[in-house]
Amino acid sequence: MKAVVTVIGKDMVGILASVSGACAKANANVIEVTQSVLQEFFAMVMVVDISQMNCELCQLQKQLAEANPGMTIHVMHEDIFNSMHRI
Repeated sequence: MKAVVTVIGKDMVGILASVSGACAKANANVIEVTQSVLQEFFAMVMVVDISQMNCELCQLQKQLAEANPGMTIHVMHEDIFNSMHRI
């Protein structure tokens, strides 16, 4: 099972480290990452393996938000993501 994590906000040092560290604490393995800085804004999309995760997705999202104040962070199960983007 996988989930998609999106992070958007003002660029600052340590965002990737903070997000990946919170995923590691939850035992969610980062499979793929793409990130970009557009002027002063940071945008990142991660695909994480949640099959061995030690908490619920909503708890992971809460931990990510608490560790990264000011950032907009969403965590979505791959099934929901795929359903939303099916034409």
